[in-house]
Amino acid sequence: MKIDFEGNLLEGVFKKRLNRFLAEIIVDGNLEMTHVPNTGRMKELLTEGARIIVRKVNSETRKTNFDLLMVYYNNILVSIDSKLPNTLLYKAFKDRQLSFFQDYDDVKKEVVYGNSRLDIGLLGPKKRSLIEAKCVTFVENGIAKFPDAPTTRGTKHVYELIDAKEHGIEAGIIFVIQRNDAKIFRPNWDMDPDFSAALEKAKNSGVLIKALLCKVTNKSIFIESEIKIII
Repeated sequence: MKIDFEGNLLEGVFKKRLNRFLAEIIVDGNLEMTHVPNTGRMKELLTEGARIIVRKVNSETRKTNFDLLMVYYNNILVSIDSKLPNTLLYKAFKDRQLSFFQDYDDVKKEVVYGNSRLDIGLLGPKKRSLIEAKCVTFVENGIAKFPDAPTTRGTKHVYELIDAKEHGIEAGIIFVIQRNDAKIFRPNWDMDPDFSAALEKAKNSGVLIKALLCKVTNKSIFIESEIKIII
């Protein structure tokens, strides 16, 4: 359950966020623009002067030459790429490295159910499973929380999984915490009570909910352990 960070990785300094996808950074003493691969607020992470790790990208079709991958926070590395949880879990299921959802023969990405496209589908001889991966970057006093910004799309996905479960399809929501300083996970009721209430309903409906802690280095990210969930 490990992914190596590939490409030309460089250290830099965060300057300011311009919009959800674009930020100013300093690399090798030069002011540069970087793509931010996460629409979350991340206000405690993306502060002026924060040490960051970016990947240099050379493409004529890109508006920016860098991808912002990681941020140093209190001497730990936090991965911020919101697509990484999907990749991590897909690899883990393909390699059968997770203890849950074992009865399957094939793993699919981007599976359509209802009016949503869910991250992972598991196809078995007798049943199928639908799984949604959530990227968690916010940790406060040892408590990982999701979301860090209101997410109507995320809430919609939770209700789709509840519906799937009610129709005999196994369903799960896996929160991938892209840092290793959390002890427990809670939904962020203060930030998004609708999502949190939906998650509570999902738990009561039998949807499997897991929270996985990651170890992040400047070369790789891997799933380290499972932590307790309190809803």
